[in-house]
Amino acid sequence: MANTLRGAISRVWGSSAVRYLAVGGFCFLVDIALLWFTHELLGVPLPVATPVAFLASFVVTYTLQRVVAFASDNRVAPSVARYTALVIFNTLATTGIVWVVDQIGGGWILGKIAAVVATTVWNYFAYRHWVFASPHTRSSDV
Repeated sequence: MANTLRGAISRVWGSSAVRYLAVGGFCFLVDIALLWFTHELLGVPLPVATPVAFLASFVVTYTLQRVVAFASDNRVAPSVARYTALVIFNTLATTGIVWVVDQIGGGWILGKIAAVVATTVWNYFAYRHWVFASPHTRSSDV
């Protein structure tokens, strides 16, 4: 019974999508805690606090996605450059989504959740096929 359970867990954890979502869930908690701390406790305006929190979680997210989710052993510098380009895009998208949802009355938390849903979908494909892909499977480099 224990071997069957271990085997099932191993098969599930063997999926990069499962690892990506688990790591992403943890990183989301780090990001939203930083946003709450910066905006609610320190009183930093939302359009400033959102990218500050998002960028502060950069190292945690990159490292965990690289090591745990995609088990990449490619050179770090090229993947950091690609990841940085994606982070710039995601920062702008996240800031805009959070701000718009807050302005229309949904609140910043709902805006953050909406931004995370959107970025989670496109980031999986970007990470798998561009940021952490082996050089022979990637279609373009930064």
